[in-house]
Amino acid sequence: MQNQIFEVALGIANPWYIKDVEFDAEQKSLSIHIDFIAGSRFAYPGVEGVHPVHDTQIKRYRHLNFFQHECHLDVRVPQFPGGRIALVEPDWAGKLNGFTLLFEALVLMLARQMPFAVVARIVGESWHRVYAICAKYVELAVDAADLSDVCAVAIDETSCQRGHDYLTLVADAEQRKVIFVSDGKDAKTVESFAEYLSTHGGDASQIDSTSIDMSPAFIKGVTDQLPNARITFDKFHVIAHASTAVDKMRRAEQKTDSDLKGLRWALLKDRSNMNASQCAYLDALITHITTKRTARTWLYREQLREVLERKQINVVSSLLAQWCTNVIRSKVELMKEVAKIIRSHFNGIVTWAQTR
Repeated sequence: MQNQIFEVALGIANPWYIKDVEFDAEQKSLSIHIDFIAGSRFAYPGVEGVHPVHDTQIKRYRHLNFFQHECHLDVRVPQFPGGRIALVEPDWAGKLNGFTLLFEALVLMLARQMPFAVVARIVGESWHRVYAICAKYVELAVDAADLSDVCAVAIDETSCQRGHDYLTLVADAEQRKVIFVSDGKDAKTVESFAEYLSTHGGDASQIDSTSIDMSPAFIKGVTDQLPNARITFDKFHVIAHASTAVDKMRRAEQKTDSDLKGLRWALLKDRSNMNASQCAYLDALITHITTKRTARTWLYREQLREVLERKQINVVSSLLAQWCTNVIRSKVELMKEVAKIIRSHFNGIVTWAQTR
């Protein structure tokens, strides 16, 4: 009766059955021994039909805990001599050696919410085993990826670990998910993406829109490898240049004005992410330092943000051109550099307003 309960709970069906159950209270472990009916025939991967068992091997799988006790399935697995000795994995076997599918599903679910080290402590496995499970499923998902419908992508780089090691990420702009990752941040990463696309049902010529930063390497890569892609430069990267100018101006002026010290994050934060009291504080702050070039630099950035929030392409084009003219005529040298960058990438920025 006990074995039948476990068979139902584990979903074990003919020809498999539970031969024995061992519970060790001191070790806090449960071992379930699984066998198959004598004379059973099995299908082997890559070989037609069902075949008799040549030999067997006991294989252990880590399963979900039985309450607070570790649970392992000790399975007598059939072997088949097809050129090389091959094991017949049961249906509940996971993708990584030594785990069941349900245990791997638990690890994947936890890994989405917390670091691998925490997951390892919860499930009682090493960090390396948890990482190996996740890496295996990522590899399987990448191999099975179908990119035949991808026509618009966003390309950006990010630093990894410490120092100046960079990764380039390519995301499907419509599905809003990462579809390709490569080391580096040069034009070769776009070439690698084009090759990857062709091996997963897509084609470089089908990409009609690409959102990138204003890196010359990415511009060259997209121009050479994605011939039909319309290049756009998104608001985030444009505003990032303006924010850098604000911070540089603050740093320069705070050397002679101590009132500007400690204001870095207040000046860099997006007003849309502030509550009413924070906005009131920032407005009072800007009014107080209105004679400073830091304040004028901040105001120019906020004006730029408002321009790029517009959705009509003709309005964006007109207002952005006027913004550049106003900044060039000002005495804020750092923001003039931003205006020059915008003018040299003007069409791509305006196009982004249409394709976002």
